[in-house]
Amino acid sequence: MRTQIISMNEETMDKDALAQAGRIIKSGGLVAFPTETVYGLGGDALQEESAARIYRAKGRPSDNPLIVHICRMEDLPALVGQVPEAAKKLAKAFWPGPLTMVFQKSEKVPRATTGGLDTVAVRMPGHKVALAFIEAAGGYVAAPSANLSGRPSPTAAKYVKEDMDGRIEMIIDGGGDAIGLESTIVDLTAPVPVILRPGYITKAMLQEVLGEVLVDRAIMESDSKRPPRAPGMKYRHYAPKGELTILSGRQESVVGEINRRTKQKQEKGEKVGVIGTEGTVADYLADSVKCAGDRKDEEAIAKALYRILREFDEEGVTVIYSECFGDTAGDGLGQAIMNRLLKAAGHRLEDVSEVVLAKSL
Repeated sequence: MRTQIISMNEETMDKDALAQAGRIIKSGGLVAFPTETVYGLGGDALQEESAARIYRAKGRPSDNPLIVHICRMEDLPALVGQVPEAAKKLAKAFWPGPLTMVFQKSEKVPRATTGGLDTVAVRMPGHKVALAFIEAAGGYVAAPSANLSGRPSPTAAKYVKEDMDGRIEMIIDGGGDAIGLESTIVDLTAPVPVILRPGYITKAMLQEVLGEVLVDRAIMESDSKRPPRAPGMKYRHYAPKGELTILSGRQESVVGEINRRTKQKQEKGEKVGVIGTEGTVADYLADSVKCAGDRKDEEAIAKALYRILREFDEEGVTVIYSECFGDTAGDGLGQAIMNRLLKAAGHRLEDVSEVVLAKSL
């Protein structure tokens, strides 16, 4: 299969190309498209075979739910059993935008799209190209991130091409200036709303609109045996090819331990990469050192994370060490960053303060 690549942005949208993309979706094909979070891999949300094609293209387990993307609030009732008042409040506050809501699904939505669940995840993206594409495609586009299952989500079209070239009909290249992390997912089927995946829309922001909001304990845990209630809750996700370990502790302890481990790995022939911040990158001795930004600027770190992991893959890095960028018990953007980083690392997180202290005595 030849994958066509079409370039456009929010200021210069190509109506003919969007119409072509819409026809591809309606005929059962797949199109990758930009959103304000990461690139999505779109298929017709109401066709079972389209969902099956998405799973095959990604190599994704079929019990991992897909998110249905819409472009108008009036299209939501057809997908869900009912639209609760909480959803109306959240939509008014955050749609279009990086928020996904989980509802009881209607009969219109096939179980192939929802991973066999009775619930459906829905979002309205905050990207004009995405909204125009969804409208051209008939209004209901199922879309996970446009990467091979388990790999870092793509924040630029070149990474979509790397994973999906020859697997899908079209890629809409809308540039790469995105949030960098997938949408927040909140479950509205429970008595109290529950965050199933953290993202740019934080717990505090949700509480301002709804009051009490809970956080699912699985967000920071290793993969459980429970069926995934939303994308990203199970299976290996966001991972680079090299083995990633996160080290936490005092800054000087982390730098010292990473450099010690780097030397050991290099002596064994490994190519080592390090993810640091503006205050530390000059201190590292690895083969490739990447700056995620200012430690206080969580938005910059979120935007850089997947790009850095992809760059390590391009460079053939086999071992990666990363600083810890947030409090795993917190509920801000740092929690979302650590959620993705922990999954990318297979939950290899070590506090090295005492280790380094012992070595220095």
